[in-house]
Amino acid sequence: MKVAQRPNSVADALADVRRRLVGVAGISGAINLLMLSGSIYMLQVYDRVLPSRNVATLVGLSVLVIAAYLLQGCLDAIRSRMLARISALLDAALQAPIYGALAGLPLRGVAPSMVQQPLRDLELVRAFLSGMGPTAFLDMPWLPIFVLVLFLFHPLIGLVAITGAALIVFAAVFAERQSRIFALGVSKRTAARAALADEIRRNAEVIHALGMRDRFKTAWCRLNEAHIAEAIPMRDAEADLGATAKVLRYTLQSAVLCVGAALVVGERASGGIMIASSIIMGRALAPIEIVLGTWKQLIAARDAVRRLDKTLNGMPSPPAPAVTLRSPANNLWVQHVAVVPPGSNRVIARDISFSLPAGRGLALLGASGSGKSSLAKTIVGLWQPAHGQVRLDGARLDQWDSDRLGRHIGYLPQEVSLFDGTVADNICRFEHGVSEETILEAATVAGAHDLIVSLPDGYATQIGEGGALLSAGQRQRIGLARALYGCPFLVVLDEPNANLDAEGEAALARAIKHVRARKAIVIVISHRLSALSELDMVLVLNRGGLLDFGPRDEVWARLAQRMGKGVPRSVDGAHSRHSVVAEGKPA
Repeated sequence: MKVAQRPNSVADALADVRRRLVGVAGISGAINLLMLSGSIYMLQVYDRVLPSRNVATLVGLSVLVIAAYLLQGCLDAIRSRMLARISALLDAALQAPIYGALAGLPLRGVAPSMVQQPLRDLELVRAFLSGMGPTAFLDMPWLPIFVLVLFLFHPLIGLVAITGAALIVFAAVFAERQSRIFALGVSKRTAARAALADEIRRNAEVIHALGMRDRFKTAWCRLNEAHIAEAIPMRDAEADLGATAKVLRYTLQSAVLCVGAALVVGERASGGIMIASSIIMGRALAPIEIVLGTWKQLIAARDAVRRLDKTLNGMPSPPAPAVTLRSPANNLWVQHVAVVPPGSNRVIARDISFSLPAGRGLALLGASGSGKSSLAKTIVGLWQPAHGQVRLDGARLDQWDSDRLGRHIGYLPQEVSLFDGTVADNICRFEHGVSEETILEAATVAGAHDLIVSLPDGYATQIGEGGALLSAGQRQRIGLARALYGCPFLVVLDEPNANLDAEGEAALARAIKHVRARKAIVIVISHRLSALSELDMVLVLNRGGLLDFGPRDEVWARLAQRMGKGVPRSVDGAHSRHSVVAEGKPA
């Protein structure tokens, strides 16, 4: 029985590139044969035209060599266009895995500065494929042909050529080993510098307001100086390699000319052979010099391919469900769930179990750091539980297609994330061909309709990247409308009233009531009692564990009784705040 292998998107894309390069290699062969036309022309001019003084022969040879040059130019242009299209096809073949990495890496705890690394790596590979590097590598196999021609001219000329080529190849191998030593350190410093730059960009306002500019300037300069110190030896190695290649090339061309001249003086070769040998030697060494000149790009592209292979193959696409499940309509079931943030080993929440039937509203309470937001991310499927299961109508979340599941979930994160586009685009989750009525309904239920129509262009208002053109309260109201769009069955709201005024809180309470009235489940994380008035169930977390769960009034009573017996009173953040929760018992 054969075991099915997991598809390798990078390997498959590169295999397709190699297949297409076969055609490019054929064109390169024709170009290299045509490259001999100049040497043959010089040989015929010196050995036939000059001794015979035959102008007709000169004209005929000139016409032929011009035709050869034109054909060579056409083939060279075709080859360059083919390489540009091959690199574009590679980009197209990897666009879906790259998008999967951009969307999935943040959910795995990858640093924000590294999330776009796959995109940068793909651009490096594409730039190399469409540049001069591949043409040089495709021309290098023809080096033995040129050397053979030189041997046919005279064995001594061929021996000089093959000795010089060996010296250049040895220099290239030595330089590659040296640059590999320095490249690892430079790569690490580059990543660290990019991470610090991204952190400074995201926190520019705080850095300026709290007087931390000089401190971060010191940190930046220290890191940048370390990066420069790592990069200089690598640049020195590249410079030494380039200079060595040029010296060897010039020396070899002169050596071939010198040997040819000596053979002419000794009447063992003609003047045409001497000139043609020098030209062929320069042509034979040209690909090697180009390779050495693009060595930096080659190393960067090679490392980029390795990173892409590691990243993309570490994020396989989830298999398509065998059966499309019905829309959830009955219950949410959390079974012995333990939550560990991606990229961490620390357990945030452990052994959490509860169930909610349709129409229930749950207040998720607990002190700061007790795991409320982490549990919410696990419930909506952003994080995979380290242990246990989350089920909708008895089906685990991973049994759903992610996009289909998203239609049944409304989620408002603690930090509202909006996208560059119109208000309407953000509310309908950028879905195409939607009914305007569904957008208006979501905005109305969220109590955001009046706010939106008061904007300069109403629902067509451009909100900028991240909703930068809106206030925090406006972003939260529009984010709530987006969460309610499409009448989802499970609605999870994390601190939905953190930036709301009294009017916004009243609208939030009405929205929660509306969600429950249509037999959906709503879970709210909040420290304000006004947001909990329309909820009938309470779950309290304490230090990552489940402290209490049940009907609201019963939980309030038990909490008040525990506090009277000296049980820790920081369940919901602070002593005084929890006292209000216990004693107020909102209706």
